Amino acid sequence: MKKNLLQHINNVSDLRLLKIEDLPFLAQNIRAFIIDVVSEKKGHLGASLGVVELTIALHYIFDTPHDNLVWDVGHQAYPHKILTGRKNEFHTNRQYGGISGFPKRDESIFDAFGVGHSSTSISATLGMAIASRLNGNITKHHIAVIGDASIASGMAFEGLNHSGVAKSNVLIILNDNEMGIDPNVGALKEYLTAVKKGEDIGKKNIFEALNFRYFGPVDGHDLDRLLKVLEQLKHIQGPKFLHVITKKGKGLSLAEKNQITYHAPGNFNKITGEIIATNETNLPPKYQDVFGLTLVELAKSNTKIIGITPAMPTGSSLKYMIKAMPERAFDVGIAEQHAVTLSAGMASQGSIPYCVVYSTFLQRAYDQVIHDVALQKLPVIFCIDRAGLVGEDGPTHHGVFDIAYLRLIPNMVIFVPMNEMELRNMMYTAQRGIDFPLAIRYPRGRGNNVKWQQKFKAISFGKGEQIIDGKRIAILAIGPIVETAKAAIESFESKQIGLYNMRFVKPLDENLLHQIFKKYDKLITIEDGTIIGGFGSAVIEFANQNNYGHHKIKILGIPDNFVTHGDMDCLLKEVGLDIVSIKKQIQLLLDN
Repeated sequence: MKKNLLQHINNVSDLRLLKIEDLPFLAQNIRAFIIDVVSEKKGHLGASLGVVELTIALHYIFDTPHDNLVWDVGHQAYPHKILTGRKNEFHTNRQYGGISGFPKRDESIFDAFGVGHSSTSISATLGMAIASRLNGNITKHHIAVIGDASIASGMAFEGLNHSGVAKSNVLIILNDNEMGIDPNVGALKEYLTAVKKGEDIGKKNIFEALNFRYFGPVDGHDLDRLLKVLEQLKHIQGPKFLHVITKKGKGLSLAEKNQITYHAPGNFNKITGEIIATNETNLPPKYQDVFGLTLVELAKSNTKIIGITPAMPTGSSLKYMIKAMPERAFDVGIAEQHAVTLSAGMASQGSIPYCVVYSTFLQRAYDQVIHDVALQKLPVIFCIDRAGLVGEDGPTHHGVFDIAYLRLIPNMVIFVPMNEMELRNMMYTAQRGIDFPLAIRYPRGRGNNVKWQQKFKAISFGKGEQIIDGKRIAILAIGPIVETAKAAIESFESKQIGLYNMRFVKPLDENLLHQIFKKYDKLITIEDGTIIGGFGSAVIEFANQNNYGHHKIKILGIPDNFVTHGDMDCLLKEVGLDIVSIKKQIQLLLDN
């Protein structure tokens, strides 16, 4: 490898001083730098390794940040961050107080648009282009790089449909690497495969039919070819579409061969690429695996069960059912709206759909949850993974709004399991027969029960339970945070603090609440969702409706701001949901 050119590149102005023949060496430097940092600090690896040459070429040819460049999805943007003034901070990527793992407008002028979810780039870029045209600037370029399966989303096609007639200066670059987090699925994937093979697909391809000037396919690792085609596109007005073929994980052999594993591999050996094993002996399973394995177990005896996920079979562990029963488990691609209404259609015909989706992604199908499921009172079972804070992925991925946005929907039942067994038992209970939509929310990470595969036990809907009896203060909690509250109580005098696992946000266990309010005049509610509109709000509404207004009620949860990224211990401390903070709130209430 030529000497380290990257050490002299602190911004794109430095990049543009390099000779074209030096750029392939810079690409090697950037790959080595990403591998070096991510191997130790963790993060998204494969997608960014795949776009190194494309990133260099874009910043070399176009006048960023004057020209707008939007990345979709944002985990492709590590080379972009390194070249746009954040090289020296890159080691803080995704760490508390460090730079974000995704493009972020208030982090850099080069981040034209904040992205964490997929398929937003075309709409955003077109909006920028139209605004520029209306302001009289017709020479400014607006570029969307859309990859990792994002093109298959409905929103991407909505943007394409409008872009083709908007007469604005947009360049859509499809980073076609045949992968999201998992392999691409669907008819569009098959179409793009045919394009790459040079098969006869008709006189016009799909993008030309939408009024785009189509270019490609182009080898996304051939810098010379990329530079030439981008220079050509720079001088063409109107909507343009460049089809670029890249390899996810490019430059690290194991990442190229095992693209799912190396999407975000954790710590690995930067020389060999081998993942550094952690001692997971006798550890409880991840909640996602409890879901996935339980679903297979239930589906073996109940043939009506169907599994659906929008592009997250590995992350949600629906992969187990896809492997065991491929005819009854579906990855529908990055299409949350479709996943929800597909589930509704299945439920209308007597099937039992378990629609598993991350909390932050379910937000994208909110209208479908209301109109297509709840309004028709269809028994779709929403298994909401990654509920609560999720750590290093940050505010675009924290699942803190689902309680509030689901609680207000008529007919919706919301259950929050305290542990793995309660998750299993509710999954079991639901498939026995319900006539309403059910949301089961559970966190990222591991539970606390090593022996979780116990005999199923039905759960009574709308019923909570007393964990610890007390005299002075009652703590009402939902989800695994019940265990945190239990740990916080241990330092106080025996029988002072009562603890209740409420389980259901909707319907609330009103009989239990009446008992609590008659016994205690001081209460603390604890949840890992937003304070506004959440579980604590529901308890206060109950109190006001039942003449318990004289009670003191303290709500602990996520405050009215977007929570940053970082390790969970830091984030829990920041929002006041760690053991120490909960102890302080208990003591304050005892003292007053």
